[in-house]
Amino acid sequence: MEIINAYSGIHLIQYFLLGRYVLSSWKIFFVISIGWEFLELILPYEFAVEIWANKFADVVFNCLGFYLGKSSRTKNS
Repeated sequence: MEIINAYSGIHLIQYFLLGRYVLSSWKIFFVISIGWEFLELILPYEFAVEIWANKFADVVFNCLGFYLGKSSRTKNS
């Protein structure tokens, strides 16, 4: 198992879009981001089986994507 995998890029893009078009609150972002990682612990699917370091990396990619998405908003939005 790898720390960074194909899903890491998906996390980055998904949270970029979330930050760019949907959310502006870091609190709500963290609830969604960390909540999803905990949900993956109980999901019975192959994609959810990860090492702890990968879960941490996912949250880092989520933060980076959300930050970049929020930063890319125009001043008028």
